[in-house]
Amino acid sequence: MPVLSRKPPRDAVHHPLFARCYARVGALADQRAGVAEVRRELLAGLSGRVIEIGAGSGLNFPHYPGTVSEVVAIEPERHLRHLAVQAGVRAQVPVDVVPGTAEALPVKSEAFDAAVVSLVLCSVRDPGRALAELLRVLRPGGELRFFEHGRAEGRALALTQRALDRTVWPLLFGGCHTAREPLTLIEAAGFEVTGHRRLRVPPGRLTLPSSPCVLGVAHRSGCP
Repeated sequence: MPVLSRKPPRDAVHHPLFARCYARVGALADQRAGVAEVRRELLAGLSGRVIEIGAGSGLNFPHYPGTVSEVVAIEPERHLRHLAVQAGVRAQVPVDVVPGTAEALPVKSEAFDAAVVSLVLCSVRDPGRALAELLRVLRPGGELRFFEHGRAEGRALALTQRALDRTVWPLLFGGCHTAREPLTLIEAAGFEVTGHRRLRVPPGRLTLPSSPCVLGVAHRSGCP
C-alpha cells in the first residue's frame, strides 16, 4: 500500500503577507513614531516571570529590565515567531518563544508574576477569553501591563472605526479591529485597572484609525 503523507497542521494564525509588512512597519513606528519609548514605559519595573502574548517580531524584548528572570513569549504566526526567536537571542533577559494562541495558553495556572499585552487585543479572535487566560496564568496579585489601541473618544473617528471594522480593516490588517475598548475588556475579565493614560500614535497631527491608544497597569485581585 502506498504511504500517505501528512501535511503539518496549519498554524492557528496565518497571515504571511501581513506578518512581513507588520514586522517592517513596527520597527519604523518604534524609530519614528515614538513607540520604542512607550514600550520602555510599558515594561519598566517588571520583575520575576513574565508572559507576553502576541509577541510579534519581538520588539518589546530589548526593553525588558534585568529584574525579569524569564519571558515566555506566545506568538501564533510562523513568520513573526521566527523573527521573535532571533530577537530573543539578542535580548538581555532569557526569552522563550512559544507557538500558541491567546485563547488557550500552553502554560500552567498561576505560573507568572506579570503579563504583557502590546497591540494585540485588537486582533485576537476572542479578547474576553484571552484575558481570562491571562487571569488564569497570573499568580494572585500579579500585574497586567497593557499598551493597546482602541475606540476613539471623538464621535466622528469612532464612527469611522466602526465602519472600517465591519468592512476592510480586519481583512487588510491581519484581523485587527480599531473600535474595541481595551479598558472595558480588561475590567470585564476581572482585572482591577490601577493606572492608565491615553495617548496618540503617532503623537503629531496625523490621525489614523489606530491612533487612539491606552497605556496602563491592571492587577489580578488577591494577595501574593
